[in-house]
Amino acid sequence: MAEVLVASDAEWIIDDVRAAVGGPDVTLRSVRTGVDVLPAVQQRVPDLVILDLQIGNMGGMATCLNLRLEESANRLPHVPVLMLLDRRPDVFLARRSEAEGWILKPLDAIRLRKAVRTILDGGRYEDRTNAPIASATPLNVG
Repeated sequence: MAEVLVASDAEWIIDDVRAAVGGPDVTLRSVRTGVDVLPAVQQRVPDLVILDLQIGNMGGMATCLNLRLEESANRLPHVPVLMLLDRRPDVFLARRSEAEGWILKPLDAIRLRKAVRTILDGGRYEDRTNAPIASATPLNVG
């Protein structure tokens, strides 16, 4: 049984996550603000925290960094984080905050389930939606 903590001030995001990953093998808890994540984790450490990038006055990046600081001070065990991003350039923020994975909105159940399962299994998940396509051969112009 895995426990997942979702942090978002948008009800639809919590509903989408619950619909995609909730079930008999996953327990979901939710909080509405970034500042509520640390106390919720201290109360009962989840197997995964899912953070919306835009959460009121303490967003996903600051919340993730707060968890990492508490971990580095040995006040919390390592808690994997999946970040829900608004746009492709936000990947920089997810990497910088040391999240184990990220998904770009709009959310879909297939990517969300795959990301959650990958991270719960100890891996990393990097959503490639809207990622630049690498060119194998440079173009010769002129």
